[in-house]
Amino acid sequence: MKRLSYPGAAMAGLLALAAGFFCPLAPASAAARLTIESGGISRTAVVVQRDRLKLGRRPLVIVLHRGGGVGAYVRRRLGLEEIAQSSKPIFLYPDAIQGVWPAAPGAEADRDIKFLSDLVEHFASQGAIDPRRIFIVGLSSGGAFAYRAACAGLGRPVAGLATLIAAMPEDLANCAPPPLAYMAISGQSDPLVPYAGGRTTFTDGVFNSLPAEAALAIFARINGCGARRDERAIADRDKRDHSRAYILSYSGCKAPVELIRIDGGGHRIPGHRPDPQLEPIGGENNDFDASRAVWEFLRRNGA
Repeated sequence: MKRLSYPGAAMAGLLALAAGFFCPLAPASAAARLTIESGGISRTAVVVQRDRLKLGRRPLVIVLHRGGGVGAYVRRRLGLEEIAQSSKPIFLYPDAIQGVWPAAPGAEADRDIKFLSDLVEHFASQGAIDPRRIFIVGLSSGGAFAYRAACAGLGRPVAGLATLIAAMPEDLANCAPPPLAYMAISGQSDPLVPYAGGRTTFTDGVFNSLPAEAALAIFARINGCGARRDERAIADRDKRDHSRAYILSYSGCKAPVELIRIDGGGHRIPGHRPDPQLEPIGGENNDFDASRAVWEFLRRNGA
């Protein structure tokens, strides 16, 4: 059974950009709550698609919320639609059971990968999405599960993965999907997600994670990159935040591979005000807007 219901208010809030600027409002979104049966369980997601009847197959961007959140939360928190200013992609914000995306392998992880796969199939069967352009974005513990989903595939290969203040679970070290665009944003001083790997502590679970740069190397291997790794600094626009951001990338790749390392950065989204329910945890960085960086990366790679 699949149901769509439309809430009265469909516009998400504005996002603050780095250096104190703000995004203009996007055109009104057609936001709906989708309910499907997956594995014998009723599951839900927020769907945002504009000009539904005027476009053919389009990219699908799946955005996974942090632990204890819901799809509507991460929609407001990241504001990707407002930044995108585009009617092209379908944005999908699934809800985890009791707000928890499972970081560890097992029956619960398999259940939720099937849920995401069923969501993809729902849109693919309608001819609404391009199956070659499926992207996953994950925040915090949603990012950890995004790694698992990208490695497993969602009935079709994932074209791109972007994670924010997250970590790749240790058991995924031999992950080997087809080449996909990869981007991660990690704080080197994150007290919950160790940049060097190890015990990773979220409100909804504890697991062992790989070092951020080891995850970068794994995706460099997946994408057939050369041995050369480059590092360049992002301009220090806010000297009061006592942190610096650097982009680490490989060359000669079948798809881009990037890690934005925040020296002095904690468990915060760069360029965003703290979440009063979760943050501040550790140092901040205001040199760039992480949501804008994620969208620009996805856009360059087909979203």
